[in-house]
Amino acid sequence: MERNNGSSRMETTTLGGGCFWCLEAVYQESRGVKKVESGYSGGHVPNPTYRQVCSETTGHAEVVQITFDPEVVSFREILEVFFTIHDPTTLNRQGADVGESYRSAIFYHDEDQRRVAEEVVSELEYKGIWDNPIVTQLTPFEEFYIAEDYHQKYFQNNAYQPYCQVIIAPKVAKFRKEHLDRLKA
Repeated sequence: MERNNGSSRMETTTLGGGCFWCLEAVYQESRGVKKVESGYSGGHVPNPTYRQVCSETTGHAEVVQITFDPEVVSFREILEVFFTIHDPTTLNRQGADVGESYRSAIFYHDEDQRRVAEEVVSELEYKGIWDNPIVTQLTPFEEFYIAEDYHQKYFQNNAYQPYCQVIIAPKVAKFRKEHLDRLKA
């Protein structure tokens, strides 16, 4: 059950883990998450379009910007989910999606987020969950550009589209199965 007496402050994080539609679908169901927006971060072109980002000329990654209540869900918990719904060991690739825009990245918003992200990556490396090393970029957050309207709530609005059925639905199902205690009521 979510608790919020109205006095807690919200926090924001920005994550890239391949296609932003996948991350958005999972975090929209996450307890303590108040808002998830798909967009672009980490590049050098202001206000990029989806077409520009896909051209691999802007330096941006497809990301989600998550606003969450740290009294309900910690940044560490946000990252624990993040590392279960994408492959952090493939450089500039998630499945069939290839290119810098699909890189695994954590754009940390403050030094606490940087420290926690480094700890989580170190713990995962120590546990040896993956055969290959984690290549997730840890980068200071600079700017977030919201994606076009049709990218927002994509899975929610297009659940029966083939990409959603084949790629996104299994990630959402995995999240629900492995993180039942983190689902919104």
